[in-house]
Amino acid sequence: ELLSLSVSLAPPQFLRVTKQYLPHLARLCLISTFLEDGIRMWFQWYEQRDYIEATWSCGYFLATCFVLLNLLGQLGGCVLILSRNFVQYACFGLFGIIALQTVAYSILWDLKFLMRNMALGGGLLLLLAESRSDGKSMFAGVPSMGESSPKQYMQLGGRVLLVLMFMTLLHFDSSFFSILQNMVGTALIILVAVGFKTKLAALTLVVWLMAINVYFNAFWTVPTYKPMHDFLKYDFFQTTSVVGGLLLVVALGPGGVSMDEKKKEW
Repeated sequence: ELLSLSVSLAPPQFLRVTKQYLPHLARLCLISTFLEDGIRMWFQWYEQRDYIEATWSCGYFLATCFVLLNLLGQLGGCVLILSRNFVQYACFGLFGIIALQTVAYSILWDLKFLMRNMALGGGLLLLLAESRSDGKSMFAGVPSMGESSPKQYMQLGGRVLLVLMFMTLLHFDSSFFSILQNMVGTALIILVAVGFKTKLAALTLVVWLMAINVYFNAFWTVPTYKPMHDFLKYDFFQTTSVVGGLLLVVALGPGGVSMDEKKKEW
């Protein structure tokens, strides 16, 4: 009983200690993949331009515009989100970057990368929901049902999309460790998706995903001239962004469309 009590109290205690810093950390983690990709566009300008030009036969000018749009769109969006200015416009811009890259790099036909991009979109959706709570109502102190409803459904959509990341980590083999990892992971992502014990489940997933990320995507151990360095670096920062989305779930809660919220009415 003492153990179960300590587990049930873990999220409130964690939130009390970190409530001032957690949203900032969540936003920083969330935009990390866009920040890294924007910087990469600068340092690999010619390689990226030549790849797009060769793949799509779109010509020098359009390929250059693509790289420039990715560079400015991602770095500009990150600056706006971290400075808390025009966050909603920044989120929509980054949504556009995700859609553009999904088509340009043929991610649409790779299920694993597509699911990860959708999970990244889920994190942005949660950030968009958080930004709505920062907006000032015309009538201060007066609740508005119309304003809260879209935010609740954005939180629901963000939670559901975030769990797609974990579906790409499931291993379908017969070893005991893989079976145990799949069972525990599946239980946790279902809890986050339906919004039951959401903060505890999301916090557990944060710890689990960070451990997996550092172990499997240690790009710093691979020489920079090897292609695997860039692949691992891409996976590392994309996973870190999903961690940021989960930290937003921990900070904000599941929202109105969740079992946790419904329990209050029972």
